[in-house]
Amino acid sequence: MTAPPSPTVEPRFPFVLFDVDGEDAEAADVWSAALFDLGAQGVEERDATTLIKGAAGKITLVASFETEAEAEEARATLEAERPEGLPRIEVVIGDGWRDAWKEHFRPFALADKLIVRPPWEPYEAKPGETVLELEPGRAFGTGLHETTSLVATALVAHASELAGQDILDVGCGSGILSLAALALGAKSARAVDVDSEAIDVTRENAVRNGLEARIASDTTDVGDIAESFPIVVANIEARVLIPLTAAIGERVKPGGLLVLSGILVPQKADVVQAYADRFTLVDAPERGEWIALVLRKRGVSAA
Repeated sequence: MTAPPSPTVEPRFPFVLFDVDGEDAEAADVWSAALFDLGAQGVEERDATTLIKGAAGKITLVASFETEAEAEEARATLEAERPEGLPRIEVVIGDGWRDAWKEHFRPFALADKLIVRPPWEPYEAKPGETVLELEPGRAFGTGLHETTSLVATALVAHASELAGQDILDVGCGSGILSLAALALGAKSARAVDVDSEAIDVTRENAVRNGLEARIASDTTDVGDIAESFPIVVANIEARVLIPLTAAIGERVKPGGLLVLSGILVPQKADVVQAYADRFTLVDAPERGEWIALVLRKRGVSAA
């Protein structure tokens, strides 16, 4: 007698969720960092502007964990430290959720005349528009977040300076800013990220746009990169940008441009101060609760 087939065991994905005041983005940043310290593999922020909405009037933090035991330990720790907005656990069974966000992702303007579209959505470019095809995969970087569009808009504003130059993209995520820089006339892009999956996604997106010969992507630590660049972008977050002041600063050529993002408006002074020894603030555009810093490295390039 043939034994019956073993039942298929579907994967289980544990998440810890809790809400913070929708007007207190700095608190959301602090609690996101706390979740990473508790072992989260990733933390998503949902609010009224994201593809999947957060609780009304709140920022909902969604942290993924490798095991349910780790998620429960993190939940218990948070509950002890934070009496209001009690954290909760959700377990998603099966992996269909990975693609559920796609139904919300439509073509949009990343910056003036720069359109991003997912592979499953057609778009007919209007005169003067450049269209980039982007599949974020599991990497950060649909382009819909204010921090990304702030950098892209800064690149548009400095397109004449970008033309024919090499650019370094620190924390590249999906590679969207490298792609945008190349679309605006950059000669080449070096894209680095600590997440190897982000590197895979960046390479796939480069191929989608026929730009694979002009993007080099890898997990090299920014401090270990030997060369310097006339333009560097880093869309990470303030708590990472400040400790990386020396590493990022050394990658910018004298007279070069540095664009930092992932910074909440109240964090501006701290980040500017961290880079003040070698950089002069050129511009600080804001969008919602976020701000980008456009900095010029003092000195004259030998190139």
